Amino acid sequence: MSYHKDEKLKELLQNALQKDINLKGYALKGDVVEGEAQLQGIVDTLAEKEHAGNLTKNISGIKKVDNSISISTDGDITDSDVAFEVSEELSANPNINLKHISAKISGGVVTLVGNVTDPAEIEEARHTASKARGVTKVVSQVKVQKSEMNLEQIFHSQVNNDED
Repeated sequence: MSYHKDEKLKELLQNALQKDINLKGYALKGDVVEGEAQLQGIVDTLAEKEHAGNLTKNISGIKKVDNSISISTDGDITDSDVAFEVSEELSANPNINLKHISAKISGGVVTLVGNVTDPAEIEEARHTASKARGVTKVVSQVKVQKSEMNLEQIFHSQVNNDED
């Protein structure tokens, strides 16, 4: 790949980072070498880091992203602070049922646990937890289970079994 094309991609990347409403205040840096973007800088949340990576991936011509953006918050944030913020974020999201999913925090790593019937709820919870300050990684141990059958479905499954 030519040096000129990398320079054009670098210019597109810098413009995208500087104009994005969620990222423009961070002065993030992006470089492109042989079609691979390298991101550097500091943001407050994992969600912002992931957003910068996704923004970069969407630039036509960029083949790979090395997202070296660091997550740092003002002051010391303990795991109990992170747990509080994660809990607030999850509680505020109407698409997440806290009877299905809960979070454990250790060293800034959020581990989601529980059982859901809809896999989309896991991704929603992962993304929502990543918005909390102090979160450096979100891991899901949530299991997807088949939904409970209602009485009509149970009846029909029994009738169908009886016909065999």
